[in-house]
Amino acid sequence: MKKVIGYTTGVYDMFHIGHLNILKRAKEQCDYLIVGVSTDELVQKEKGKTPVISFEERCAIVSAIRYVDEVVPQVDKNKLGAWEKYQFNKMFVGSDWKGSPQWNEFENQFAPYGVEIVYLPHTDGISSTKLTGVIKKILDEHPNK
Repeated sequence: MKKVIGYTTGVYDMFHIGHLNILKRAKEQCDYLIVGVSTDELVQKEKGKTPVISFEERCAIVSAIRYVDEVVPQVDKNKLGAWEKYQFNKMFVGSDWKGSPQWNEFENQFAPYGVEIVYLPHTDGISSTKLTGVIKKILDEHPNK
């Protein structure tokens, strides 16, 4: 039986339960899970902000998760380029991206290669952006601490 290689990407800034859920659910559907962690430069370019946690530390955190078999840098959004490098069979992404123009295009790009795009349930109520906002609010309320 052929080994199923999975691939997913993310910033993984301020690692939270939503990140863990995606990695766990992805690993349940493949034998070997490769995780692309966005570089600081890519996050700056795509989101216009610098991650709170450095790239090296985010890679160390993600690689310590038992569901993750390999961590690689995500330097751009070229998913087909990543496939050429890693030859994955399944690509995992949160269900909040389903139906978006970007992911519809990825589905079209991957169809000829037999790569399945799997939309995993998004964990509502949590995000690194929300966590950052909560921390900023606490710091603003207690400026001398």
